[in-house]
Amino acid sequence: MEQVSIYDAKAHFSKYVELAESGHDVIIARGGKQVARLTAIQPIKRAIRFGVLKGKVRIGADFDARLPDDPLAGFEGS
Repeated sequence: MEQVSIYDAKAHFSKYVELAESGHDVIIARGGKQVARLTAIQPIKRAIRFGVLKGKVRIGADFDARLPDDPLAGFEGS
């Protein structure tokens, strides 16, 4: 864990972000007092769950049937 001043953190921000990415925490201090920690974010990995909606979603038999004339005219702009 490395401690740096706010001035150094601003001047060399990219360097400290790379250091945090590699797994090292960087403590930022003001006047020798620790005020913040720069650390890497761990990505959230979610397991893929197949079939979660099985049996919950239904598609009507007339799903792709022709629309009645009135709504169809509205979609076609006539």
